[in-house]
Amino acid sequence: MANYGAKQRIPSSPPPPSSTDPNEREPKGSQEFFYANFRVYCPINIPPTSEAAGVRIMRNIGSFGLYYTLFVWIILFITLIPKRKVSLILLVIMTYVTTIYCLILRAFPNSVVLHRIIDKRVVLTLLAVATAVQLILTEAGIHLAVTLASSVPLVLVHALLWASFDAFEVETASAKGELVPLTGHDQSVAENYSDAV
Repeated sequence: MANYGAKQRIPSSPPPPSSTDPNEREPKGSQEFFYANFRVYCPINIPPTSEAAGVRIMRNIGSFGLYYTLFVWIILFITLIPKRKVSLILLVIMTYVTTIYCLILRAFPNSVVLHRIIDKRVVLTLLAVATAVQLILTEAGIHLAVTLASSVPLVLVHALLWASFDAFEVETASAKGELVPLTGHDQSVAENYSDAV
């Protein structure tokens, strides 16, 4: 019988007797030692208190604000496509103006006028209000209301449930809970995974 270059391995001695304890086993290699401390991180959990929920929502809105805005904008854009062409054009123009303003802020990071005298939050709020007024005046107010009513709860639920990496619960003798990273601690945050399984 041809074996096409493959060698058959014939055991020279019988295998060692297995242990009688079914839970006892030896590590097979270095990989098993490496994965012994492996933890699975689930970034979604419910905050323990209402104060921790408020802090988490504010932190996530600060961190994911651009993505939340883009999510709401895409839903509004899709709802305006079928019947409100003028409103859609005005929405795109206001988005363009906002993008130009943000690019100017990035282009001149040391400008006293852009960063200290004129607050970015005020300008972006004025642009959002101007966009809402334009949509209402072009009879797309119902589209705006439906979009906000359907997307803002989703954004708030995500902001409430998403626990970011730096919000791991660090328990020390002086403080406990999710607010500990704000008060300071003496342990490494990466060592204390509260959401690890």
